[in-house]
Amino acid sequence: MTTTSPLPSLEALKAQARNLRASLEQEGNFIKHGEALEFIAAQYGYRNWNTLHAALGNTPRGELAVSSRISGAYLGQPFTGTILSLSSLDGGTHYRVVLDLDEAVDVVRFDSFSAFRKRITGTVSRDGLSPARTSDGTPHLVLEVSDR
Repeated sequence: MTTTSPLPSLEALKAQARNLRASLEQEGNFIKHGEALEFIAAQYGYRNWNTLHAALGNTPRGELAVSSRISGAYLGQPFTGTILSLSSLDGGTHYRVVLDLDEAVDVVRFDSFSAFRKRITGTVSRDGLSPARTSDGTPHLVLEVSDR
């Protein structure tokens, strides 16, 4: 992973432009799709859409990025979900991630009660493994980026 702020996928950026355009239309402000793309590029600090698109072309697939689909395990429970937030820590050696899981996972291993989590926050290294471990040595959080 790079130490720069990760960008969403091309599909996610285009979806943001469609959502922006639809929101503005509901308020009576009509813009072209190309204009929405330019606004999105400006939000990410790029001069224009072409510059942002070129920057995305250099991004290796499989990197963690906001809006990316993700799968993995949290406290031993498998999950799929979406990355809501991603922040670089320790000069880019670790990342704080906030995940929205498709379905809540039970994080308690006892039969007598359950504790379900749908949104989780954790710290992972560049390889997607949490430095925090359970008593048996399993990482609390294990991430794999899916290509969906």
